[in-house]
Amino acid sequence: MIVIKTDLEINAPIEVCFDLARDIQLHTVTVWRHTKERAVEGTCVGRINRGETVTFEATHFLIRQRLTSRITEFERPYIFVDQMVSGAFKSMKHTHEFKERNGATLMTDTLQFEAPFGFLGWIVERLLLRYYMKRFIEYRNNELKKIAEGRQARV
Repeated sequence: MIVIKTDLEINAPIEVCFDLARDIQLHTVTVWRHTKERAVEGTCVGRINRGETVTFEATHFLIRQRLTSRITEFERPYIFVDQMVSGAFKSMKHTHEFKERNGATLMTDTLQFEAPFGFLGWIVERLLLRYYMKRFIEYRNNELKKIAEGRQARV
């Protein structure tokens, strides 16, 4: 199993950051464009909440795939956790944590995942997926930061 942890300070209120991070439409415009990610089932618009599911369809490694996640933990504006229900991974859990810090928000993402296919999956996790998924999350979070800080500047 791979664990990726990222921290990002955002100059915006914790509630704004939390709500932007769970906005489904915003999610699809803050990820890499070449993936053509879109929500196709479940909560497809607005903010996802505890117990709700969303299925995203996206292209990764030239393969069109679907991933369905359910929000299993939710405490606004501090934490929400989505866990894979079905998809390409053997397992995946994504914890989104938010803390107020010096008038800003510290957003911490912890992604845990395991590839299928036993030993071959283990090798792919370490040679390819760890780096790919970290870059994916960092890109998305930086785009989210731009939006949150842009909204804060307009207030």
